[in-house]
Amino acid sequence: MATLAIDIGGTKLAAGVVDATGALTHRAQRATAAGGDGEALFADLVDLVAGVRDGARAAGVEIEACGVGCGGPMTAGGATVSPLNIPAWQAFPLRDRLASHLGLAVAVDNDAKALALGEGWRGAAAGERDFLAMVVSTGVGGGIVSRGRLLEGASGNAGHIGHVFVLDGTDPWDRHPAGLLESEASGTAIARRTGAPAADADLEVRGRAGTLVGRAVASVANLLDLRLAVVAGSVALGYGEPFFVAAQAEVDRLCHLDYSAGTRIVPAGLGDAGPLVGAAAVSLRARGADIGIV
Repeated sequence: MATLAIDIGGTKLAAGVVDATGALTHRAQRATAAGGDGEALFADLVDLVAGVRDGARAAGVEIEACGVGCGGPMTAGGATVSPLNIPAWQAFPLRDRLASHLGLAVAVDNDAKALALGEGWRGAAAGERDFLAMVVSTGVGGGIVSRGRLLEGASGNAGHIGHVFVLDGTDPWDRHPAGLLESEASGTAIARRTGAPAADADLEVRGRAGTLVGRAVASVANLLDLRLAVVAGSVALGYGEPFFVAAQAEVDRLCHLDYSAGTRIVPAGLGDAGPLVGAAAVSLRARGADIGIV
């Protein structure tokens, strides 16, 4: 049996099929349409998913359920979603709309929490009981695993590391207060500050983003007694070594306590498959499957 996996972000929509071993097949993606038409965006999503599902069906793959990772914030259980980087969806009833359309049980969670589940199941954090997983892409999000449990918070939104304060003397924009990690190191923020696509950033900008991410990671490590951060997303993975070297240097500078010294920040082990494997893990966890994290 397999899981239909969906990843919803401010830049792209992606879908695929993930089997019980974590292998990803029948993958497809398209750009997230700009604008304020939430129904049009949902129509794009279901069209993308239909193609993936048809491909799986033609290959004889039986899909049991659906898991979704989506930008937040959202209400508990992903009943409604209001992604900061998708203004077309405000309190959008994603879970029930998808369940009705697909005829499948649908589980929804924050995309970075989904990444934490995927990386703990089959990625760079496999076997770890205490770690932070991060997405540094259009936005910045996080998921935290402590003593083998994914932290939820009162409304299911625990882990929003993008809203940790990292820098003074900057300006706010849209719904982003000044100085927050997402306001400074997300792809959207970098493009806004440099006037060019984030992918075109020079070494200085890449290093700056890494330093600010390392600063936030150090705060979490010192606060929550964990010593591993696994980082994915188009900015982090696209910037590569300059980003991770700068991030590790800042972590080393700030993680000076006995329990946080030696904290590592590493690229996600699942690479760009991580969001979809994580979305499948959201569904598996909801169904009570053993993925190493509860």
